[in-house]
Amino acid sequence: MFGKFFTKLKKGLTKTRDVFTGVVDLFRGRGRVDKAFLEELEKRLYLADVGGYAVGVIVERVRQGFLDKEVSDDVQTFVKQQLREMLTDASPGINYTMNGPTVVMIVGVNGSGKTTTIAKLANRLKSEGKKVVVAACDTFRAAAVEQLTVWCERIGCDIVKNAQGSDPASVAHDACEKAKARGFDVLIVDTAGRLHTQAHLMRELEKIHKVVTRQIPGAPHDTLMVLDATTGQNAVTQAEMFSKSVKCTGIVLTKLDGSAKGGAIFAIKQKVGLPVKYVGVGEGIEDLDVFNPDEYVEALFQK
Repeated sequence: MFGKFFTKLKKGLTKTRDVFTGVVDLFRGRGRVDKAFLEELEKRLYLADVGGYAVGVIVERVRQGFLDKEVSDDVQTFVKQQLREMLTDASPGINYTMNGPTVVMIVGVNGSGKTTTIAKLANRLKSEGKKVVVAACDTFRAAAVEQLTVWCERIGCDIVKNAQGSDPASVAHDACEKAKARGFDVLIVDTAGRLHTQAHLMRELEKIHKVVTRQIPGAPHDTLMVLDATTGQNAVTQAEMFSKSVKCTGIVLTKLDGSAKGGAIFAIKQKVGLPVKYVGVGEGIEDLDVFNPDEYVEALFQK
């Protein structure tokens, strides 16, 4: 029924699933869907970090559909379906262009797993037969460029970089030129981890955006925001912050294996309205997969 990544996803969501056990157990208690049941469902969904808006929607729909009816498997199936619908989007994976290199910009605060995510994404795209080059535009952090270089060497991927402190936009320019000249399918552009209070970094991001747009028509074709699942509801705040400053097209949710806060994915999706395109469930180079809402919800509800 599910793909080979499901087993890894299920294992990675162990801590989150432990929290969701409270929700699952509620449906096994039977009884009737009354005020007390709805209040308990609301409380347990909150404890699972699902977030206020999403919880409100689900509880109200359960009330409308099942009030005074017996608690049955139908109620659980209905809740699972509501959760799936909240995560479903018509835009999984990368938005590839038919003409020239596809440019994917990666944004996120330092510590979110951004650099590792770039390596995992490059490796995944390579395994799909794509010719990939990475632009190391986080020139303010020598460690970021060094880490990215090591990853690219390990997976056999080209990288364009420059000296620490150099102009990030110039690295993006050189990477675009190389991508076009040598027929690369995908250019992944790293950017400096930033907060909205760091105006100089926001300006650098805008410069990078202008350069790639000028060099390659329609670029960037995707701008992915990397969010750390272990931060739970704080990831929602980050997502809102970035979406105000940068026109993002999707989310990569990382470190799900280290968190009991995977339920925050529902709040992020409802608040920001961006598709979750990839999820990371481990530190290995292959621990990144295209997000599948059916697998995600099923993994939460399995014992």
